[in-house]
Amino acid sequence: MGRDDSSSKGTNKGSLPQTPKNQKIAPNKAREEIASEIDELHQLVEKSKRNRAKDLEL
Repeated sequence: MGRDDSSSKGTNKGSLPQTPKNQKIAPNKAREEIASEIDELHQLVEKSKRNRAKDLEL
């Protein structure tokens, strides 16, 4: 059994406690934010591979 038997949804469903307003993103922008972070990680991996290849040539 859960902690609360209430069947209604919370009133602060969309809020993020203790998160500064400038760090919150709208729910419809979450996918875009995640996609940009994945792209950034991909670029770092590719850069690392290029640097490793250069080091092996030397």
